[in-house]
Amino acid sequence: MSYLFDYVERERASFAERPFGPVDAAVLTQAGMIDGAGIVPEPPQRPVVLDRMRALLAPDAGGARFEDLLRAECFDRMFTGLAAGDVRRLLYELAASPRFRDLRLRGYRSEFDEGAHTQFAAMSFTWGSELSFITFRGTDASPTGWRENFDMAYKDEVCAQALAREYVEFMAPRLPGELHVGGHSKGGNLALYAALTCTGRVQSRIGRIWCLDAPGFRAGRFSERDYARLEGRVCRMAPQDSIVGALLECPVETRTVRSSAIGLYQHSVFSWEIADDGVSDGGAASGGVASGGAALGWTAERAASAERDPADFVYLDGLSEFSHTVHEVVSEWLASMDDGQIERAVDALFAAYEASGARDVGDVLAGGGNPIHLAIEAARNLDGESSAILSDAFGELAAIAARHVGRDVAESLFGLRI
Repeated sequence: MSYLFDYVERERASFAERPFGPVDAAVLTQAGMIDGAGIVPEPPQRPVVLDRMRALLAPDAGGARFEDLLRAECFDRMFTGLAAGDVRRLLYELAASPRFRDLRLRGYRSEFDEGAHTQFAAMSFTWGSELSFITFRGTDASPTGWRENFDMAYKDEVCAQALAREYVEFMAPRLPGELHVGGHSKGGNLALYAALTCTGRVQSRIGRIWCLDAPGFRAGRFSERDYARLEGRVCRMAPQDSIVGALLECPVETRTVRSSAIGLYQHSVFSWEIADDGVSDGGAASGGVASGGAALGWTAERAASAERDPADFVYLDGLSEFSHTVHEVVSEWLASMDDGQIERAVDALFAAYEASGARDVGDVLAGGGNPIHLAIEAARNLDGESSAILSDAFGELAAIAARHVGRDVAESLFGLRI
């Protein structure tokens, strides 16, 4: 079996010889987890017409390369997220890769505001005048980043989503060639949100939106007409037992990638299997590589002239029953509360984690315990009202889960008598 590191290490073809595809998108979403502050140039402040001319006449002028990040004095502090070690290794591989090493990194922007529950970062990659990719960072390990994720359950727009739209509208006119937008986890949510809400002129510039195991949006946030404007351009992928990608609502069909990991660890794209010949068989061929040239935004003429098809993942027939159950249980739970109740429950949940002494989400997961058990236990240290709010919310969630998976399983999962 082959995985992301194998692909970056072995693939020597340029993007002219082998078109941009799903695996390339996955690689760049993980590169977006690198903190490029002070190394990757910030979004330019020149008039857009000058930036557009520069992109066309001197596409390789300016910008950083992956090797520049390796030489940064802040190297040891550049990696974030729950797979920071894998991202660090990926940077070494990218700097040496014939396929990726000549990409130019541009337009780095990062915003972090604990008080406003904002964790956002974006970066653009360009290859000559042919291709551009905007990536949005997924959630880091900070409580702020995770709190913003939970805020999506009751808000039409969180700060990071507004910043994502602003970034796409600013950068799209300044980037050359075929424009792709994507992200993994929260980053995929931001990519799709920006594409759904940007102006029609900018929307028409986007050739493909890549959403890798990304949560959806609160129920009713977008209409069928909103999604229709992006028809054929959204590629939504998730592993077989997806949890994160099963949260909230998104009507776009999900392609199921086979992961070698177990449970929540399938969320890491480093565990997603890649077809050894670069072209997935079986389920991947239908709606995948067979129509890949047009689907990926490349013209039929260009796809026909390319020496090789885009590299692709190994796909399964669909998400597991477990993933479908997660979606059904969480959707029913959120529908049982109004926005105010959800907000109070989220406030109480994060107060409980703060009371537990955890510094970040990594501390919670590293403990090896059940996060729900830990939250319920920590809630006992809260004031009476907050404790009651959280207990009621988890009690309702446990009751809903019991109807879907059985009382014994629900009681074990929540540590509550139902």
